[in-house]
Amino acid sequence: MSKDQPPVELDLRIMVETANAYLVTEDEKNKEYWLPKSQIDISDDEPEVGKIYSFLIPEWLAIEKGLV
Repeated sequence: MSKDQPPVELDLRIMVETANAYLVTEDEKNKEYWLPKSQIDISDDEPEVGKIYSFLIPEWLAIEKGLV
């Protein structure tokens, strides 16, 4: 994560996990977003599909994905 901008913190539900990314959704929106694991931090070391976690996402990535 870039140190230039503070990260955006969002609560997101994991729908799919691959080796390199998470497919997440916001419960109040009906959209899905792929987030690369290399760019984000998650509130749990062993997240499970179907559960909601707090994600720290670089601001530029959150904007690019339409999360903010």
